[in-house]
Amino acid sequence: MQNISFETERLFVEPMKNEDSDFIYQLVNSEGWIKNIGDRNINNIEDAAHYIHKIVNNSNYTYLVFKLKETQKSLGLVTLIKRDYLEDYDIGFAILPEFEKKGYAYEASQKFMEIIKTNKICNKVLAITLPENISSILLIEKLGLEYINEITEKNETLAVYQKII
Repeated sequence: MQNISFETERLFVEPMKNEDSDFIYQLVNSEGWIKNIGDRNINNIEDAAHYIHKIVNNSNYTYLVFKLKETQKSLGLVTLIKRDYLEDYDIGFAILPEFEKKGYAYEASQKFMEIIKTNKICNKVLAITLPENISSILLIEKLGLEYINEITEKNETLAVYQKII
């Protein structure tokens, strides 16, 4: 699935690549990422390049970067991940703080959900988040996923949502 590319009204969405290391360094060290996803110990651009390499060479991960059409500026990620502790793929998203609350993450995620359905990539999509991450929960629910339960993974409670597609 690593080769999926698409566009929306305002965005180009394409697979993450080595050239995204500056952007990834900035994103994974943003306050929201560290608070809601976790510190990935990416302390420089070289660490970011290693992180990208690890992801793009893992068939369980699809990381897509969404960029503003007008400027080609990378704004965020939309992901589809098959985790060991979940029975189905989970969709995720992250965005640089200065671009939050403008609908970009929803725009990229909604189109990605359509592609998942159209291409029959899976018949159920999950999403996981910290129960206190209200902004992610609102987006997950806007995408049509419904709360099913909470799980504990690595001593962390996660809310699990699903959508049959």
